[in-house]
Amino acid sequence: MTAANAHRSLPKGRSLAIQMLFCGALSGCLVGPNYRRPPVLTTPTFKEAAGWAPARPSDAADRKDWWTVFDDNILNDLEAKVNVSNQTLAAAEAAYREAHALVAQDRAALFPTITLNASVTQAGSFAGKPAATYTPSIGASWAPDIWGAVRRTIENARGSAQASAATLANARLSAQTELAADYISLRQLDEEKRIYDATVKAYQHSLDITVNKYNVGNAAQSDVLSARGLLLTTQATDTDLEQQRARVEHAIAILTGAPPADLTLQPAPWTLKLPEIPATVPTTLLQRRPDIASSERSAMAANASIGVAVAAYYPNVTLTGQAGFASSELGHLFTASSSFWSLGAAAAETIFDAGARAAKVRGARAAFDEAVANYRQTVLTAFGQVEDNLAAQRVFGPEEKQLQQAADVTAANEKITLNEYNAGTVDYTTVVTAEAAALSSRNALVGIQANRLTTAVDLIEALGGGWTAADLPKD
Repeated sequence: MTAANAHRSLPKGRSLAIQMLFCGALSGCLVGPNYRRPPVLTTPTFKEAAGWAPARPSDAADRKDWWTVFDDNILNDLEAKVNVSNQTLAAAEAAYREAHALVAQDRAALFPTITLNASVTQAGSFAGKPAATYTPSIGASWAPDIWGAVRRTIENARGSAQASAATLANARLSAQTELAADYISLRQLDEEKRIYDATVKAYQHSLDITVNKYNVGNAAQSDVLSARGLLLTTQATDTDLEQQRARVEHAIAILTGAPPADLTLQPAPWTLKLPEIPATVPTTLLQRRPDIASSERSAMAANASIGVAVAAYYPNVTLTGQAGFASSELGHLFTASSSFWSLGAAAAETIFDAGARAAKVRGARAAFDEAVANYRQTVLTAFGQVEDNLAAQRVFGPEEKQLQQAADVTAANEKITLNEYNAGTVDYTTVVTAEAAALSSRNALVGIQANRLTTAVDLIEALGGGWTAADLPKD
């Protein structure tokens, strides 16, 4: 029986007695509203999904080990360490175990409490011989969950535990994606270092040519100074890349639960593969995002709290019983004549609390409304993240082709301009401009390649990383 609005007209007198008897026959009422998943706004498809790669059954992006789609063994090994050693995940996992223990603790309130007692007392007068009384007994007390307060409390704890489990899954996914993004940044810096190392050699060669031309009177001193300044500036940037790489490597170490001094990743070529991300629809996202599941379960827990608050309007009933033996002689202790028993029942109801219970119900309903709003906002944010990354995936592909063409053109122009300078047909300013344009194009190309990979990671995270609501604990 559900009595969602019972607090609005308090039962008294005969009606209360009838309800108590009726609820007792049904093994207890369950006051407060039953939970229904709050509706959310959604759409049939994502706006930015046009031309998106179709799903393939073998695509690892739809599995929990989604990072394998990048086909990098070092990344695979690092991701495996996140689940084992990351301390943020360890804290989230402990928080889940704590929340799960509360479910068992609250469930215990459904059952009687049984105690075993034993006592020895001596009594007598100063003139007479003292007499001892031995009293072993067993007692029990039980507050039957007539109005469902305990069951609503269990429901609240279960929802909180499931929300905690989803929070753990979300923390794990965040750590995994952060590690993948950092690893991509590391390899991007390796590629930029390779470009700058080659550029420094080229600029050194250009400076040597300019100095030779100056020594024979075919170049101005300003050309030498320009060439030397460009070389030194490029060397400084090349050196700074080492510091940037060290910071990223340290971040990766911390994510894997290792001191930075214990992790060294050697520079490696740019080999990460761009994956095809399987398609999905917005409604599926509701079951795949752990943060959405966490906020929805929090709403469920808040709904149960309303029932706990409503149950305070009804009387508390406690049943007690005791049985045992009492005798002054140990030899006759466990005989029928020494036995005793008692049964009792008590009921208590608050008749005046200056509106405290009504305030608690209003507060519980407000907390539920807040949880529902947070749930709906989480869903909207998730949709926005997917749309953003779909748009980036769609745009970055053509942009990479354009930047590749630009890099080819500027590299050719750099070579031609340097040859023309050697022939004396252009001034050195033209060479500097061509070299700067070529370096900028090479860096932009590496940047867009890294952006495409990072966006793929972000899109996988926005789609839940292979997690589903079916992974939530049932109890």
